Amino acid sequence: MAIANITGRVINSFTGKPIDGVIVTSNSDITQTDEHGIFSLKTEGDRLTARAHGYMRAEAASSSLEIQLVPFRPKALYLSFFGIGDRTLRQAALKLIEATEINALVIDVKGDRGLIPYKSSVVLASEVGAQRIITIKDVNDLMKSLKERNIYTIARIVVFKDNPLALARHDLAVKTDSGEIWHDREELAWVDPFQKEVWDYNIDIAVEAAQHGFDEIQFDYVRFPDAIGPQFSMPNTDENRVKAISGFLTEARKRLVPYNVFLAADIFGYVCWNLNDTSIGQRLENLAYLVDYLSPMLYPSGFQYGIPGYRIPIEHPREIVYLSLIRAKERTRLPSIRFRPWLQAFRDYAFDGRYFTGAEVREQINAAEEFGSDGWMLWNPGNLYSGSADGLKRKRPSV
Repeated sequence: MAIANITGRVINSFTGKPIDGVIVTSNSDITQTDEHGIFSLKTEGDRLTARAHGYMRAEAASSSLEIQLVPFRPKALYLSFFGIGDRTLRQAALKLIEATEINALVIDVKGDRGLIPYKSSVVLASEVGAQRIITIKDVNDLMKSLKERNIYTIARIVVFKDNPLALARHDLAVKTDSGEIWHDREELAWVDPFQKEVWDYNIDIAVEAAQHGFDEIQFDYVRFPDAIGPQFSMPNTDENRVKAISGFLTEARKRLVPYNVFLAADIFGYVCWNLNDTSIGQRLENLAYLVDYLSPMLYPSGFQYGIPGYRIPIEHPREIVYLSLIRAKERTRLPSIRFRPWLQAFRDYAFDGRYFTGAEVREQINAAEEFGSDGWMLWNPGNLYSGSADGLKRKRPSV
């Protein structure tokens, strides 16, 4: 196909108003709309794709003069590597989606133990043992069924905590002072965030997830270990850490351009407050413009030192969420729509062991929505959300 100059317009499908800042792509060619929703792109591709913060992504023929985007705020449940493959847990999540405001799923594509739940074409995944357990027999069938239910799908990829890769490839592993493989409090090994081969492996997995149709790629553990003593292939300085994490996300964004997927990064809750990199490479200002969505983990149980004015965070779930988001917004100058927080839907582990059920979950949701975030996500490592359901709004029955 010959190279053509394409000019078009992107509008809100509900209001008909133009949308500023829409990312429009064709193959690897990319541009953005102006304040009038107008874009101009030189490409030889025959398809256009578009995405914007707060909207569903869209696709159209390159001959289209107008693209319509549907406003959308993901409200998600998390399903782990085993949870997505367990019929009981998966069906329970789908029932909540049918009955409540939940409309999205965060699914482990590379989980906390470095395993990929479906058959992967990434060669290194098989070589290091990341395919030794398969919990999703047919990922394309799964994605088709989720799309038929209009469920927004988020592929969670745990990046630098990777036990299989570290054990199989000692040259890529984080080391101890004596040169042995370092392990964290869970006795899991990590890989070195400075190593380009580690970057490529995780981005290859992300590209494959995009090809399977996930709407969004979410990188978790996109950080250095929060521990003193691990040794890396470069000096463990603030500058080097920030450069490594920023470099990985920059490379991921570049390689994912042709797939029109949203890109998100999970960050520690205290990163919203700390002016440094929290000793893990996550400096808020450096991350702000590298991804579509920043997803701070605003679990009250994770704020063991509290925040200013609120020493016992589990007694103030609303304030923890709302004030942390406000703090992050003030520092980055990003609009509220660029944040989507993780919320606590699990039992407290740091203070008095209280359960976070309907009331506590709703307080957090209300805080995120008052702030204006691009939805929210509920985290329960056991994938058990029945106790949280009372805090969710029920869908109105169809007439």
